[in-house]
Amino acid sequence: MSATPAVPASPTGARYWLALVLTGLIGGLLSGVFGVGGGIVMVPLLISLVHMNQRQAATTSLAAIVPTSIVGSITYLANGHIDLVAGVIIAGGAVVGSIIGSNMLQRIPLFWLRWLFIALLVVVAARMVVVEPERGAALELSVLVVLGYLALGLAMGIASGLFGIGGGVIAVPALVAVFGVSDLIAKGTSLLVLVPTSIVGTIANLRAKLVDLRAGLVVGVAATVAAVPGVALALLIPPRLSSILFAVLLVLAAAQLTVKALRTPRP
Repeated sequence: MSATPAVPASPTGARYWLALVLTGLIGGLLSGVFGVGGGIVMVPLLISLVHMNQRQAATTSLAAIVPTSIVGSITYLANGHIDLVAGVIIAGGAVVGSIIGSNMLQRIPLFWLRWLFIALLVVVAARMVVVEPERGAALELSVLVVLGYLALGLAMGIASGLFGIGGGVIAVPALVAVFGVSDLIAKGTSLLVLVPTSIVGTIANLRAKLVDLRAGLVVGVAATVAAVPGVALALLIPPRLSSILFAVLLVLAAAQLTVKALRTPRP
């Protein structure tokens, strides 16, 4: 049965806006460090601090990822850690996927949406521990690689539209583990792809009246401010340590959401 679109709750005072700013700062910093849109952290924070439901948090996070990914990708590009050709190819699949994911978001019940998101966190965390990133590895283009990039973009876009996470948690591990890309190039290229993906997904959510644009703007501005120092930190952290820290972050987020899910009765 289709879920009824839910517009985020109205602002509830200074605490509400402070929670949005805090969510953006944390999400933006981690966006720069790990090459993700920041939604992987912003969604759980919006649920716990701002008291949004899973759908509201997903749409708000995705809107906030638009400015965050733009600033983050420019910073990585300035440091020479983006493959523009790969980014364009992946973005082609991601834009299509984000439309599919945004449509799915309107139809999947919140109960299953919450558990799907938790499962995604656990799988990606496990993958990050197993993967041994190499700094400096180059991208090699071929027909098979191009098809792989398109498939990766499609999966990335669906996750972006469905979970409000931008899709970087899928792109970064896949680029490192499957395509043998440098962890820094994977992060920079991932952020570049998030720009059109998050824009298309947010437009779809706006048409469905699922987005509180003011909340998304506040989170996005705060995240943008924190994204640049996050990129600077990423350049200093050893790749293996970066993967482990990212995995720990995902496990903590999954644990927090699991506790909340278990306390919430199934409708």
